[in-house]
Amino acid sequence: MAAQLHGSTPIQHQLLSPPSSASQPHLLIPLTVPHQEQRTGGKEVERVTKDLLTMASYDKAFESYKKALTTAASVAASLMLARSVVNEVVPYELREMLFSGFGYLRSHMSSQHTIIVEKKNDGFTNNHIYNAVRTYLATRINTDLQQRLRVSSMDENDKMMISMAEGEEMLDVYEGTEFKWCLICQDNSSDSSNGNGNGTPNEVSFEVSFHKNHKEKALKSYFPFILATAKDIEAQERTLRIYMTEYSSEWSPIDLHHPSTFDTLAMDQKLKQSIIDDLNRFIKRKDYYKKIGKAWKRGYLLYGPPGTGKSSLIAAMANHLRFDIYDLELTEVNSNSDLRRLLVGMSNRSILIVEDIDCTIDLKQREEGEGHGKSNSTEENKGEDKVTLSGLLNFVDGLWSTSGEERIIVFTTNYKERLDPALLRPGRMDMHIHMGYCTQESFRILANNYHSIDYHDTYPEIEKLIKEVTVTPAEVAEVLMRNDDTDTALHDLVNYLKSKMIETNEIKTEHNEANNQLNEEKDIRYSDRK
Repeated sequence: MAAQLHGSTPIQHQLLSPPSSASQPHLLIPLTVPHQEQRTGGKEVERVTKDLLTMASYDKAFESYKKALTTAASVAASLMLARSVVNEVVPYELREMLFSGFGYLRSHMSSQHTIIVEKKNDGFTNNHIYNAVRTYLATRINTDLQQRLRVSSMDENDKMMISMAEGEEMLDVYEGTEFKWCLICQDNSSDSSNGNGNGTPNEVSFEVSFHKNHKEKALKSYFPFILATAKDIEAQERTLRIYMTEYSSEWSPIDLHHPSTFDTLAMDQKLKQSIIDDLNRFIKRKDYYKKIGKAWKRGYLLYGPPGTGKSSLIAAMANHLRFDIYDLELTEVNSNSDLRRLLVGMSNRSILIVEDIDCTIDLKQREEGEGHGKSNSTEENKGEDKVTLSGLLNFVDGLWSTSGEERIIVFTTNYKERLDPALLRPGRMDMHIHMGYCTQESFRILANNYHSIDYHDTYPEIEKLIKEVTVTPAEVAEVLMRNDDTDTALHDLVNYLKSKMIETNEIKTEHNEANNQLNEEKDIRYSDRK
């Protein structure tokens, strides 16, 4: 443009060549500034120039991106082609060797190390470590951080268990070292490489990653810690079981839901604490028993009148130790061989109980058998088929006692004096526990259990009567359970104890009268003889 426009000043013409293509025509852009803005024309030109240069740089970047994308697509196509050619030409064994070599190099170049914990051992048997890891991580999981969780329960009475979902990761810190866990689920349903056309089941595993410098720590410290922690968790949360004898030589289990604990057990506090201390010391002395050369077991004899809480004490011991109970009914066992088969079939960390030991087995068999050595063969065979005291003692303290470990053996009886001394010596029955009648302390525990009270106006009268009357904890508990109203229940107990005292006095009176009459008859007979 040659001529000047009215009211404006020509500045110059700029020639711009975009870098995107050499074939594009040059653009001739006239720039003019109005007459009234001549004073700021330099700044305006500078701003417009910057904008044009920015547009040019965008065009150049776009062209570079297009070239990179084209190159990447070409490389990907080449890799896919190479992979298909390798799969067709290179044998499967050689491919596996190459891939394993690449994996070996990658593992040595990486600073991370990974341990895989599969659910199944060789695809068949359950992996104990997998279950332990699952139990352990369930206690470490942070529900606020995890976006996906898995919730499960064995049955309607079981505690709900929260665990990781497939593909989720979580971080666990052990002694200052970070361990990253991930749950992997590999779908093999469409895998038909085995040739039978049937897909293999999904493979589930945990993977833990950590710095390779901590490999020894992971294997020798971290994993043993997980196993020990999971064992404690399972022991506390699992449902206990009680096993009963069935078909002479088999155990039949059912769930044990007995609520008795040492807190609710009505017995002398000092005696109760001594039992707790003895149990706690026993379960911590595995190395000690091994060092002294004895089987890791402990024997308890519970004796006393019926209704004094012997069965409740056994249940409290099981709940305290988290041990299963094996209830051995000797009258249901046919022979010593069946007895051994039953006892060997017990699991570790269990309690074997033989209730009313004085009534379930002929305790004189040993002595009687010594005097009948010349009996006929038929009688000898019958004797061999029976359960004998010797057969029981051989398991309690003989060679068969080493067939398991961490076991408690409990005998109960109402009459300790009837037992063979061979059963009572230390090493067989290590602790003798007398379960006596209800005391003042026992009554207060029962009242707190059934009515949640620590004191009542009737306490002085009840405790005075309990001193003078022999009443079992079971009798007191039965009266307290009859009424939900505390006042009524305690007054009923007062009346019951008074009636009990009247009965006791009447019995004493009758007994004294009978003795007096007997003495009079003796005197008469003596005088007649004179």
